[in-house]
Amino acid sequence: MTATAPAPSAARVRATALLPRLALVLAALLATLFTAASPAAAHAALTASDPTDGAVVATAPAQVTLSFSEQVAMGDDSIRVLDPQGRRVDTGELRDMCSGNTVRYGTALHTGLPDGTYTVAWQAVSADSHPISGAFTFSIGAPSATDVTLPTAQAGGGPVGIAYGIARYAAYAGFTVLVGGAAFILLCWRRGAAERPLQKLVVRAWVTLTAATLVMLMLRTPYTGSGRFGDAFDLDGLRAVLETKTGASLVSRLLLLGAAALFLAVLFGVYARRFQETEADGGAEEAKETGDLTFGLVIGGAVVSGGIAATWALAEHASTGIQPGIAMPADVLHLMAVATWLGGLAALLVALYKVPGIERAAVRRFSTVAFVSVAVLAVTGVYQAWRQVGSWSALTGTDYGRLLLVKVALVAVLLGIAFLSRRWTARLAEAGDVSRETEAGVTATADVSRETEVEVTAAGGVSRETSAVTVAEDPDPRRAAQLARQRAARENAREKRVRDADPGRTGLRRSVLAETAVAVVLLVVTTVLTSTEPGRTVEKEAGNTAGSTAVPARAVKITLPFDTGGPNGKGSVRLELDPGRVGANTLHLWAESGDGKPLDLPEIKVSFTLAAKDIGPLPVAPDRAAPGHWTASGVQLPLAGEWRIDVTVRTSDIDQTTVQKNVKIG
Repeated sequence: MTATAPAPSAARVRATALLPRLALVLAALLATLFTAASPAAAHAALTASDPTDGAVVATAPAQVTLSFSEQVAMGDDSIRVLDPQGRRVDTGELRDMCSGNTVRYGTALHTGLPDGTYTVAWQAVSADSHPISGAFTFSIGAPSATDVTLPTAQAGGGPVGIAYGIARYAAYAGFTVLVGGAAFILLCWRRGAAERPLQKLVVRAWVTLTAATLVMLMLRTPYTGSGRFGDAFDLDGLRAVLETKTGASLVSRLLLLGAAALFLAVLFGVYARRFQETEADGGAEEAKETGDLTFGLVIGGAVVSGGIAATWALAEHASTGIQPGIAMPADVLHLMAVATWLGGLAALLVALYKVPGIERAAVRRFSTVAFVSVAVLAVTGVYQAWRQVGSWSALTGTDYGRLLLVKVALVAVLLGIAFLSRRWTARLAEAGDVSRETEAGVTATADVSRETEVEVTAAGGVSRETSAVTVAEDPDPRRAAQLARQRAARENAREKRVRDADPGRTGLRRSVLAETAVAVVLLVVTTVLTSTEPGRTVEKEAGNTAGSTAVPARAVKITLPFDTGGPNGKGSVRLELDPGRVGANTLHLWAESGDGKPLDLPEIKVSFTLAAKDIGPLPVAPDRAAPGHWTASGVQLPLAGEWRIDVTVRTSDIDQTTVQKNVKIG
């Protein structure tokens, strides 16, 4: 008679059916976030250009300059200027024009450029490692047709951007489980070092983090440049990446992961064996040696994990903006606290589902560790929120602020579920007593089953011992495989009965599973935050454009009516100051008669006065470009403020007038 494997319980069937659905939901969420997260949401933005987008200048400029909201990395090929036929007209040499808080780069143009529309295409890497790019046009003399098509793809987008983003998510997840799993073992449940399920969890997290880091390093060149997977094997590009801050951080992470591999070898090798020996012998000397080794592993693990966390802090958010000296240590603590809490939660979930003998004391110790982690998260999170958001309006009016609110809400939900988990922990019976009683009952049941099976098989002329030998020597592989499956099924059933002996353990497993699901979503939102422009930066850029006649990337355009009192003395002057910011500007003037026709004046003069700073009047004598049209380049406005523009118009030898208007220069 052939024994059959015990049928799985209804609860197990429901749990098994639930897990694929949960995985599907999480996969859909990840896919949605990958689609919604724009790679263009970097933390540096183009704030001004000279010439500006769409500008028409009378004479060819000597150079093209770009200004950014924060520090960027650019190379000789980062700014390209193309003529209407698509030929490069720049010298290919990058000019660093940064000064103080002004971030400006430029490239020189060849002399003697003909009239027409020119295209400027640029690409850079912001200080927090995110690539940015853009393009615009300007015209010399008058606009013309152009064969150049403005690029629509953003730097860091396309299939390479998706692959790089997946690697970033995987790296954060691997770090979280690696650090949290090791912390759970050393701080909460040392016996877990010898448990195979926890070993697999932590080692797989290390493999995930290492593989993701290698992928990010290889894809860095196409991610910030061409967007082609083939350039991942460009050795010159890889060499250039290694010279950047991001490349150095990724290489440092790989070196630290080598140290982490040695740490895991000691944790799951020497330490696991010594702890088992200490439990078996119970000697004071062995206990002291184990305690010393535990202390050493805790310190070593904290140093290695802190170093890995620092590779993010040095290359992303914390390294830019205000107070980087405080922000980077705070970011390291924040990442460590997240990993200890959420990664430890994953380890606890695996232990509750896969290891029948986890003690209530271990769960309570994890509750204490989680509480400390949440406290650290609260302090560092409030500081980071103030640093990145800066105001209440940015909290609700920017993408970064809204994502931060979602993150806070998820943390609140997680804390609520954690409170329920603590209640289940309080109901949890001591695992040692339950395990011993349950194992005794299960063993007795197993003995009865074996005796019954021997009697049954003896009636068929086959002994139980013969069956055992058959597993190893039966020439029929199907028979051997069947017996092996039966034995595994009996063992799984025994372990499940031990796990489910305490009703509180089942409730705890469910609440921890819910915590883990929310934690996965929280980790995804946190990763999206690292690629979203901070609210403080967004509001700063918006502030530059609010309430001013001129903005950094938009020309001042005003119309001034005049009347000199003589014949044909009535008309208007249209004035355009481009780009309307501190520094060099281009001035255009158009004079029109009362019927809207060009008015060729004998003389027109302009002056600029900043009364608040006792500057001016600064005279400008524009050159005649065409009938009724005058231009002047290199008009320097040294300071921001409320400038008065005076335009003096002369319509005859004796008839002239001066009209004026105040404009705000940013």
